[in-house]
Amino acid sequence: MFPAFRSLCRPSLPQASHVISNLSPLSLFTRGRAALAPKKMIHIRRHKGRIPIPIGGSTKGTTLAYGDWGIRIKGNGVRFSAKQLTAAEEVIKRKIKAVKGSKVFMRVFPDVPVCIKGNETRMGKGKGTFEFWATRVPTGRVIFEIGGAPIREELARDALRLACDKLPTTYEFITRSSPPRVGFMTLDPPKPASETLSTSDRTVSTSSEAVA
Repeated sequence: MFPAFRSLCRPSLPQASHVISNLSPLSLFTRGRAALAPKKMIHIRRHKGRIPIPIGGSTKGTTLAYGDWGIRIKGNGVRFSAKQLTAAEEVIKRKIKAVKGSKVFMRVFPDVPVCIKGNETRMGKGKGTFEFWATRVPTGRVIFEIGGAPIREELARDALRLACDKLPTTYEFITRSSPPRVGFMTLDPPKPASETLSTSDRTVSTSSEAVA
């Protein structure tokens, strides 16, 4: 009945199925305003991977770079989630907010997407759905630093201790004078060389000087 009139009664907005089909897979992983996540990802899924083991002798990332106090991983390497890092950062900010100009520096960032598979799923890889963001951190790396203003050591220790309670594995409190680390080994600063001269270093007169 009234086929011409029925053809004119079309919805003014497109169907939801067409809107979802036009979205790219990357747009489904947009982060919130305050979420700790990367802005753009080329690959949605990534292999599980393993925590790197520092065996090359590099000390990069094992000392303070921005603040005066910090915490460094002392135990085994671990995978942090964005939720754990956010909770630890909020605890530190809440503790040192009374100090004007104080800042918290996070030396790691969750950029690894972790996917999980639901129950009753067939075997194989590449079918998991996105769950959370994470990062793999080896032993000896600095996680948080505090600086930007003169902060008492007691307050810094208390704030970083509360942050350690929110994170797995064990940590150590470090300062600007703390030596770097390579894995589980701490590199002590070299001892100053003695100023005593050996017999070979002493000046010896030549034959011409002896004749004169």
